[in-house]
Order: sequence, then C-alpha cells, then structure tokens
Amino acid sequence: MSHITIYHNPNCGTSRNTLEMIRNSGIEPEIIHYLDTPPSKQILEKLIADMNISVRVLLRKNVEPYDKLGLGHIDATDEQLIDYMLQYPILINRPIVVTPLGTRLCRPSEVVLDILPKAQKGAFSKEDGQNVVDEKGNRLI
Repeated sequence: MSHITIYHNPNCGTSRNTLEMIRNSGIEPEIIHYLDTPPSKQILEKLIADMNISVRVLLRKNVEPYDKLGLGHIDATDEQLIDYMLQYPILINRPIVVTPLGTRLCRPSEVVLDILPKAQKGAFSKEDGQNVVDEKGNRLI
C-alpha cells in the first residue's frame, strides 16, 4: 500500500477537497493536523526542498500574524520565515501532501491528482460543486 501524508487543516475547504480526492483513490492517508502538531524545523525545511518552492511561497499572507509581524514589508531570511512558521503554524500554507510520487502544496486541490499513485475510483466534485473527476475516474480539470 502506498503511504501518503497530508498536512491538513479541517477548517479549510481546499484541504478537505484534497483529503477527499486522496480517499477517492482508495487510500487512507496519514493526517497531520499541522496547527495542533506542527512539523519540526527539519521536516519543514525538507518539505520546502522536496516541493522545490521558495519559503515565501509556503508563507500564508492572508492570516493575522502576517501583517502583525510585518512579513510583507521586511526582508526576512528564509531561516527567519521558517522560524515564524514554526512559532505561528497558521502561517504555513496548506495542504501539503507527501506521496511516493512527490510532495506538493495542493493549491488548487486537484494538484494532488498529479502525485497520487492510484487512479480515482469514481466521480469527484469539490465542495463548491466544481467537477474534478468523471464517473470513469478521468480528470476534468
């Protein structure tokens, strides 16, 4: 069985949609509620490296600590930004999914389809009604 991990926020629609697409492939992932159990500095740095993105791409901008900390206006180093994310996990953008085929920030949620080792088992629509996969498991978007 393929091991998949999702860094998940159940209050986020994108995260919920991503989780359900993983389940629609017949896999129950390891779910890490990263707001309650933030990754270690070492794990966060590895996730960023594995996604091949900059630290700033992973930084959420539309949450309270971002403006309060002045993160949009300061020239913080990557290490400083990672320290802020560890201190305020809400600053970590989500969901992050780790599969044998890669690690991705799944925004939009259908990005997860690129790294799932198993095909979708049936139709899937996002919470907003947007069809993502048809009844034969074919990707629509």
